[in-house]
Amino acid sequence: MAQRKDIDGSISVPTFYGKELRWKREAAGMSLEALLKGSFYGKTYLSDIERGERRMPLDLARHADQVLGTDGFFERHCEDVRRARRAGHAAYFEKVLEAEKHALTIEEWCPTLFPGLLQTPAYARAVILAGLPLSLDADVEEKVRGRMARADLFEADHGKPEYWVILHESLIADPLLPNHDMAEQLDRLAQLSDRRRITAQIVPRKRGAYPLMAASLMSMTFAEAPPLIYTEASYCGDTVDDPALVMQYRKAYDRLRAVALSPDTSLAMIKAAAEDYRNGKQPDRLE
Repeated sequence: MAQRKDIDGSISVPTFYGKELRWKREAAGMSLEALLKGSFYGKTYLSDIERGERRMPLDLARHADQVLGTDGFFERHCEDVRRARRAGHAAYFEKVLEAEKHALTIEEWCPTLFPGLLQTPAYARAVILAGLPLSLDADVEEKVRGRMARADLFEADHGKPEYWVILHESLIADPLLPNHDMAEQLDRLAQLSDRRRITAQIVPRKRGAYPLMAASLMSMTFAEAPPLIYTEASYCGDTVDDPALVMQYRKAYDRLRAVALSPDTSLAMIKAAAEDYRNGKQPDRLE
């Protein structure tokens, strides 16, 4: 039998909340299954909450309070946990923050910006200030830290998620940052590619019409849940789980992948552009 691992409730609000939930459950002499009886959630889901890895849905918090007799404690504090989990991120991004931690695959299409999972601090800072120019420095740095924390996904030793990204050539050829910062951003992509943590493709600027021209896209698949699509604009985002629409988005992504440059050609282009920026040159554009 695997040894029971304690939870360090001092790490964060979610882990404190999860530790309290497990303590109350075990003090009541209840198993995970027993606590969940009468709810619509599974054992793994509740275990993840107890470890601080998932948010507590309001209906489950109410269920736990009723079964454990905790006088509304978990309902009152589940929103505190949700706010803590999305520190540095907009409220509309909360579902993605949780979903990407459990994804088997993540596929992104980014026509105008490098995706948050791949951004360097300098790039993230520039993007945040462009969208929210009156932000206090402390708020900007909190958002930067939030984006950098997401990239822990690529440090896991189990090789999940499998991550695929399609980028438009303009992201490589038209600098958003000073040369040395652009070189660092492109080096980030190249290093993750060389470590086989990501697969990147580039859509050339002269490709002509192609699928998903008017949208950015994040597609996620899971072991025990249906696929999920996330689309985003400047100040809002939306998750899509309607099966027919999800399928339509995923088919469009496959068609986009087919018109992009191969991963090997794309990686060579990224590395060459990084070297050009290091040498103070403008990268060559594909003609």
